Amino acid sequence: REFVMLYRAAGDTEMHHIYLGLAKSKDGFHFERQSDKPVFAPSVDGPDAGGVEDPRLIKMGDWYYLTYAARPYAPGRYWSYEALKKRYWINPPPDGPAYLKMNATVTHLAITQDFIHYKRLGRLTVPRDDDRDVILFPERVNGQFVRLSRPLRFGPGQPCAKPSIWIAYSDDLLEWPEPTLLMQGETDWESKKIGGSCPPLRTDQGWLHLYHGVSEQDKAYRVGAVLLDLDNPSKIIARTRQPILEPEFDYETKGIYNGCVFPTGNVVVDGTLYVYYGAADKYICVATANLKELVDYLVNKCRR
Repeated sequence: REFVMLYRAAGDTEMHHIYLGLAKSKDGFHFERQSDKPVFAPSVDGPDAGGVEDPRLIKMGDWYYLTYAARPYAPGRYWSYEALKKRYWINPPPDGPAYLKMNATVTHLAITQDFIHYKRLGRLTVPRDDDRDVILFPERVNGQFVRLSRPLRFGPGQPCAKPSIWIAYSDDLLEWPEPTLLMQGETDWESKKIGGSCPPLRTDQGWLHLYHGVSEQDKAYRVGAVLLDLDNPSKIIARTRQPILEPEFDYETKGIYNGCVFPTGNVVVDGTLYVYYGAADKYICVATANLKELVDYLVNKCRR
């Protein structure tokens, strides 16, 4: 048995390029880096030259499919107001696309079989949506690929009033129709943002999906759970009203972003759910839960 992790990392440089490293573990808790160099780095002059981050992995057949957030220019030390004012990216031409002018973040897709060699397939979202949370289902549903996304389309003149998660179905992983609304923020802890976190997991009761929410009050990132119908993932079976994971410990409340738990990977081993999350934009952590107990809680206490 082996746990494999692609993790986000960046050196303490002024430009702050962001990379993905590879680590492995026998028990899911103690990981060893496999190299002192990144296994997936920003391209030299491509649309993801500024950084690659927030990896989400699924496996279909013999291939692993990686969705990741990327931007054209390195962001600089984004947590520092003084550094952010410098705008490290090159000024694009006046007629250049918004992607360059905004140094916008979009979601890209890549594939690999060994976590060493990758094929970059291009972007999945458009710059105006700031949609960096595209998550693929690990298998087709009714013959179609399924994805969740988090376009920032809410407020006056937008399709919905609140932060939301959307769902789409397609016959091709690079060609997607307009998504439809799946769920909106409902409570205070989801009032500023809501988005998918981990790839959905098939259970006997439905697709278990962990998602994140951000509060307008304290700006903290928290985690909730939703159960989607196996044959029609657009249908919500159950959803937690309160977070199941939130910042509590010092390493979650103090860091580059204070008050943040942000999962992007989960796996089930012998009935235990392992959830891997970033803490305060500085650490990688793991939380566990009994899968059956969590699903039973959703079905019995949180049914819609």
